[in-house]
Amino acid sequence: MKNNSFLPLYVTNFFGTLNDNFLKTLASFTVIGWLSDERVKSVAMGVTAGALVLPYILCSPLADRLTAVFPKRRIVRFAKWAELPIMAVAIAGFALHSPWLVIGAVLLMGLQSSLYSPAKYALVRDIGGEARISTGMGGMEGVSFLGVLMGTVAGAIVADHANLFIEVPRMSASDATTYYVYNLRNVLLLVFAALGLVASYTVHAKEELNHALHAINPIRYIARAYRMAGRYDGLNAVIFTLSVFWWGAAMLQMGLLVYGKAETGLNLDAKGTGALLCAAAVGIVAGQIVVGFVDKKRFLLGATLLTGWIAAALLGVLYFVPLSPMWFGIVLGLLAFDLGFFKLPFDAEIQKVVKGPKLNTMLAYFNQVSFLFMLAASGCYALVSWAFGPKAFLLLLAVVFLVAPFLFVFCYRSVLLCVGRWVFAWRYRVEIDGLKSVAQDKPLLVLPNHPAMVDPMLVGVAFWKTPLKPLSDESFFHTGIVAPHVLKTLGAVAVPDLRKHATSKGATIARGLGDIVKSTLEDGGNVIFYPSGHIQTEQEHEEIGTRQLAYNICGDLPEGVRVVGVRTRGLWGSIWSRKGRKTSPSFVPTFVKSVFLWFFWAPFVPRRRVTMHVEDMTDRVKEWSKLTRLEFNRKLEEWYNEGGVV
Repeated sequence: MKNNSFLPLYVTNFFGTLNDNFLKTLASFTVIGWLSDERVKSVAMGVTAGALVLPYILCSPLADRLTAVFPKRRIVRFAKWAELPIMAVAIAGFALHSPWLVIGAVLLMGLQSSLYSPAKYALVRDIGGEARISTGMGGMEGVSFLGVLMGTVAGAIVADHANLFIEVPRMSASDATTYYVYNLRNVLLLVFAALGLVASYTVHAKEELNHALHAINPIRYIARAYRMAGRYDGLNAVIFTLSVFWWGAAMLQMGLLVYGKAETGLNLDAKGTGALLCAAAVGIVAGQIVVGFVDKKRFLLGATLLTGWIAAALLGVLYFVPLSPMWFGIVLGLLAFDLGFFKLPFDAEIQKVVKGPKLNTMLAYFNQVSFLFMLAASGCYALVSWAFGPKAFLLLLAVVFLVAPFLFVFCYRSVLLCVGRWVFAWRYRVEIDGLKSVAQDKPLLVLPNHPAMVDPMLVGVAFWKTPLKPLSDESFFHTGIVAPHVLKTLGAVAVPDLRKHATSKGATIARGLGDIVKSTLEDGGNVIFYPSGHIQTEQEHEEIGTRQLAYNICGDLPEGVRVVGVRTRGLWGSIWSRKGRKTSPSFVPTFVKSVFLWFFWAPFVPRRRVTMHVEDMTDRVKEWSKLTRLEFNRKLEEWYNEGGVV
């Protein structure tokens, strides 16, 4: 195989996932078959699922430590060797009809999988490089769910034929033919493990070394990794939202295994229930593979709100609409396809955001968090099904997928702005010129005019691919719930209202803000602030007056920083402007009114036309900064007011 081929890693991952789910499904059906009480069956289902995920919670720190001590390919091979004796334990459990020995084998399988999971996923970047992350992750997730599909279906079929044997001829001293007789279940457990072991020796990669050693205490590890993830904007939000997906997937799998066979549910046999899980796995595989190619050209993380709410709607259909098993499977397949679109952009984002050996730590941390959620799903499912019946999990999932994407959007800057672009497009027809000519590979200082309270949102949406750190009036940090959270997500810096302070104190505050802006620019960050500090009091007329922040920063501009001017027209008369008012509009009432109008008025009237001119003004402001402060402000005002009223 070529060094940059994903195929060997895919095959290794496939057989690992196949055997995990074959053993778990076989164990679930078999243990359920050994029990008689319906409620005890639900608890046993939760215990079996919990046995597979508990090791990820406790051993993910150790898995990270292993990547610092051993090459990742060697870890994968060691894990595949360990799979053989684990299968022997499972075989003994089935032969002795021991639920606890079977569940113990599932626990050992979870331990083995948890110890090599960060290594196998980190190999995606080692094999394909930065440019092929989405494709590599799409393939990994695709074959994973293909393994889930085949393992689940095979487990369901074999569970229905527990005493199915195969016969192998053997040599005999007599003329009579004699045979070795083997249980098909035992043969498959060993064959899947052996094939995964063979495939692991064909994986080739140019590995990125990891010498970082972290604590293996799971509590200390997750606390430290949480702080480390906090250094990447929105990474914790990505990890926790992706963990919600795995919580939902675990609930769905457990729920279908019970609801499919329940007399009060679909009343299917094991094969029919396996077919339902097959529909889910086929949908997920198809969704993952498709999105693996689409994600390279589209920012699909920005579609989280849409895909999450589609999932909630389909779950609502499964709960509220009486469906035959066939139609239940069709809707389930559509749901799974949508969830594939929901999930993969999160997987790819982790690999895109985290560079170098820290990726191993973040993957181990993600495993720990996601399996904490999956363990919680085991208890949650047992509790919900015990209290409200085998179908209640569908309604709970619908509520979660309705709420979780909405919360995520407000925690991730680029997604918030991407969604904002779609929201504002309903009301505003924004025409932007000059943006493509601005080089965005260097730190930017963006200086817009301020015609209304809504234009910071419109400018932020226009620059959604560039993380701009805004300066915002301190009052907005204490107004309501939405505004402070949005400003925190955008990384905003609170600006005291200089009109409320004495002249000398105001000058001190302004100098402090200047130091913050310069420090951010020197560190390679991008900053946006409004030289005037207030919205326009007259139609399309910007007045900066004696303010000094823009003058001070442009007079001492860090090396390499580009100054970008933005001139916005068309917002005078908006509910966010000061037209007909003596003061600026109050944020909360105006926000509530705008939401109401967005739903009930905006779809039926022409969109407001807004023009936005973007221009690189670096050379101009450098020349202007040699003048006095008042002359500098006047030059800037002239540029903002150029063209007059439109």
